[in-house]
Amino acid sequence: MQRRKFIKDSLTGLPAIVLTESLLASACKKEAIVTPNGKTVIVIGAGISGLAAAKKLKENGFNVVVLESQNKIGRRLRTDRTLGLAFDEGASWIHGITGNPITALAQQAGMNTALTDDDSFLSYDVGGAVRSDAVFSQAEDELYTILKTMIKSGKVTQSFETVFKSLYPAKANDRLWKFFLSTYVTFDTGDLNNLSSLLYNEGEEFGGEERISTNGYDTIPNYLATGLTIQLNQRVTKIEYADTNVKVEHNATISEADYVLVTVPLGVLKNNSIQFTPALPIAKQNAIQKVGMNCVNKFLLTWNTAFWDDVHYISYTPEIRDKFNYFLNVRKFHPTANALMTFAYADYARQTETMTDAQIINEIMGHLKDIYGTGIPAPTVMVRTKWQTNENSFSAYSYTAVGTEMRHFDDLAEEINDKLFFAGEHTETDYFSTAHGAYLSGIREADKLIALV
Repeated sequence: MQRRKFIKDSLTGLPAIVLTESLLASACKKEAIVTPNGKTVIVIGAGISGLAAAKKLKENGFNVVVLESQNKIGRRLRTDRTLGLAFDEGASWIHGITGNPITALAQQAGMNTALTDDDSFLSYDVGGAVRSDAVFSQAEDELYTILKTMIKSGKVTQSFETVFKSLYPAKANDRLWKFFLSTYVTFDTGDLNNLSSLLYNEGEEFGGEERISTNGYDTIPNYLATGLTIQLNQRVTKIEYADTNVKVEHNATISEADYVLVTVPLGVLKNNSIQFTPALPIAKQNAIQKVGMNCVNKFLLTWNTAFWDDVHYISYTPEIRDKFNYFLNVRKFHPTANALMTFAYADYARQTETMTDAQIINEIMGHLKDIYGTGIPAPTVMVRTKWQTNENSFSAYSYTAVGTEMRHFDDLAEEINDKLFFAGEHTETDYFSTAHGAYLSGIREADKLIALV
């Protein structure tokens, strides 16, 4: 059930990823005397990429101001604690702790984690029928084989879904296979009807355990933000970069700086929420259009008593793909919390944003009642996400869509005139769609600016 599990298990011979000395130094840097260099940087966005860059730039003598459109920092690293436990709305896991910069960063920030055991699961079919481990494992192994080989049949103009259906029509309509395609592919990448049939397995992986945050992923942005000048509720609407100084318009105010680092999500760029003057280069505009953005929404429900199996994951295979088809047992790492977390992906995730809480709960309970019987209790409360309609993100994370070329991620990262810089998970060719990719992109852009002075 691991995020990116299918890539990790279906690809072989990947090189081990080791942190460079510069990354380790930036993660573990001690207090030092900072000599101002006279240069000013405005960082747009107080997510992990923006804060990582701002922290390193300040440590190297830059005068840094971070502008954040929301009323708190973190952006897609958001944690809701209204239910008495940490519900991470965005990133939840450290995906591979070996060599991953988030591992050390999480320790420094005081983020607690727990191992999620992928071998601790039960699979249910409709009608509450328990699926045998042998049947599940056989299909899982076959999926990995298909993911290794299907790329040979891929075409530039065809989606993953189109090619898969043409090669495996029976599997495309099988409930278990719908589950695998949903949770092992769509969850990790994006909409199957728009996912590239040639690039679906792109991206590097860190090794080691997958660990979930137990006290909130927002501990990381909170740690990075210490000592920084951050202005909240500042919505940037225009950036002018033709003159010597870059001008940033936010809340009817214009601020100037030597350099500007834009770290807003790709969805915000796609929505043209910020006007660039002059217009961005054609290559960057094309990349903004061509790289896809997936939508994944999370739903955390609590009960007075637990009625479900004592396993880490409970999977369910309904007819409709991408719809509340697996549940994370929160009790496994919060023993006093009677809670389950479930997910919706792609178009169904977007559809949930038009539904009321009562409608969502009814759909989720329909699946749980099919598994455990109609006598199970109603949940006491639910919290949820709405990433597609969130004007600060307009979706969850990037993926390789039909029409995407890997150079587009580099184009998204390309600086303009050594004045306008870009960071975020969508600018990392090797680690797009991940929190560690976002962090690395911020360090990368800070290094560029440091090299200029």
